[in-house]
Amino acid sequence: MGASHLIETGMVIDGFGIGEIVHRGGMAVLWRCTHPEIPFPLLMKVPRLADGEDPAAIVSFEMEQMILPRLSGPHVPKTFGVGDFSKQPYIVVEEIAGETLLPKLKELPLPSAEVARIGIALATALDSLHRQNVIHLDLKPSNVLFRASGEAVLIDYGLSHHTDLPDLMAEQFRLPYGTAPYMAPEQVLGVRNYRRSDVFALGVLLYFFATAVRPFGDPVSLKGLKERLWRDPIPPRRWREDIPAWLQEVILRCLEPNPEKRYPTAAQVAFDLKNPDQIVLTPRGQRLRQDSWLTAFRRKHNRETYAPARKLASQSKFAAAPIILVALDPTTINGPLGRALRDKLQSTLAATPQARAVVMTVLNNSVAALDQSPVVTSPNRHVARMVALKQWAKPLGLGEQAISYHVPEALNTAEAILDYARANHVDHIIMGARAESAVRNLLGAVSAQVSAHAPCTVTVVRRREWPTADMPSEEKHS
Repeated sequence: MGASHLIETGMVIDGFGIGEIVHRGGMAVLWRCTHPEIPFPLLMKVPRLADGEDPAAIVSFEMEQMILPRLSGPHVPKTFGVGDFSKQPYIVVEEIAGETLLPKLKELPLPSAEVARIGIALATALDSLHRQNVIHLDLKPSNVLFRASGEAVLIDYGLSHHTDLPDLMAEQFRLPYGTAPYMAPEQVLGVRNYRRSDVFALGVLLYFFATAVRPFGDPVSLKGLKERLWRDPIPPRRWREDIPAWLQEVILRCLEPNPEKRYPTAAQVAFDLKNPDQIVLTPRGQRLRQDSWLTAFRRKHNRETYAPARKLASQSKFAAAPIILVALDPTTINGPLGRALRDKLQSTLAATPQARAVVMTVLNNSVAALDQSPVVTSPNRHVARMVALKQWAKPLGLGEQAISYHVPEALNTAEAILDYARANHVDHIIMGARAESAVRNLLGAVSAQVSAHAPCTVTVVRRREWPTADMPSEEKHS
């Protein structure tokens, strides 16, 4: 088994009996399933792995596999199993009988009291999540369920950030990921480690449910997304005069473009919605018009508008521990050179125990790809390479917090390695120099190109006819 389309009703996977398909999405398929030792309904989420699928879907599924089992409480689905990519990747969670918030969209706008009730439930769920070191980063109606007991349950953690785990989405992809109407300004700029981004998304939901209008529309371009950094939304009371000033105060405070001006915690949002008589009104709660275009223009061209997000981006880097990137060639990963690179990484980590390791191989789509061969058969080349990287690193015995794996696609292998190193502030690159080949002579050695342009130390391990332990290396320091 290697892809969701090979799963069929009646199959048994790791003790889970497969039932019917519940939902077929763009990135994953949901199956109903059972287990003889679990007396309530379950769902199995399986990623779509056909070759050509978006690599982001695979990386986000990895993130969800790491994050969900760490979460507990009534506001998250309980996890019962996780399948490895080398066999059949999946996540099994409890099936929650309630509905998402999507059906509510047909009833908009909602009465203010109901908006507040939903807001309290969502803020309480977000607070529970934040206390477990997770930022959701994709709060929207389809990702919220309600238990019969009334608690909001947040689902779909593929875009989430866990403060104690590698952020694979941030490390591998440069464009911001999220759902356009709900993304916070700092999230648009690539900052993913700030809890107040979820507070912003909560404000968007409250605004939408109170007015039936999305405060920032549904932009389809990065330029359109960035408009929320400088253009304030039309005040909710302009759409509906019966919206109380205290509710507008809460909504617009959640939607402040500068995250430092928003509520500091989701718990404080819940408190204000529960106690509207204690809310101190500011001009925010009374206003009926947007700022003038002149004011918005000045804000757009004021560099300080972007300063908070830039400051947060600098704080998001953990400089206390070095990041070590190992670039592997798929044709040599299981041979003497691959073993030598693993030994080099092991000795480097022994000298810097707080370091983070990143293991990468590039899916080269140029003529150089003729000089590569797949290591593991799979319906998806990205998954095959990722499985090979994990098998290569297994003898190191590193936990999820200490190592991550990346398989970018690129026309130029050296540039892909350099781009990753620059974007993620890599401190040390370890890579091998392959034996001579016609393609290598034609295009130039990847290791030479990386050594010449890397912004950090590069160690090149060269294959020789002597034992691995005696294998020399060259280093270039920047």
